[in-house]
Amino acid sequence: MCSRYDTEHDMTGDQLFGGYIRQQRMKLLEDDKKFSVRQVAGRVGIEPAYLSKIERGEQKPPSEETIRKLANDLGEEPDVLLALGGKVSRDLQEIIRRRPKLFAELIRQLEKMPEHAILHLVREVRDGDW
Repeated sequence: MCSRYDTEHDMTGDQLFGGYIRQQRMKLLEDDKKFSVRQVAGRVGIEPAYLSKIERGEQKPPSEETIRKLANDLGEEPDVLLALGGKVSRDLQEIIRRRPKLFAELIRQLEKMPEHAILHLVREVRDGDW
């Protein structure tokens, strides 16, 4: 029997991104008809057929600007959608460019840490007195 995790690993990045967008849009659509493909696409400034193809994983994730608009319309965190789309926001790219070796090592080390340890580290960095 396949777990959801196994199924997700078999999916392409485009399918994961599109599936997530569709899942979030459909949840919102249950309570509010303004989250149809046509209406979301209109608010974001893309064609409904294009959004539909993105949701089905038939189209690559759109530009950072469009992903940000989708995130805003769906009430999602832009950095999460960008990451699911295989992208990093321009501001984070600039931060990484300043110290690429250190950030690469940090990210590699974070991958090995459990979620609670990462949350602890984030709080400590955020609240620390530097």
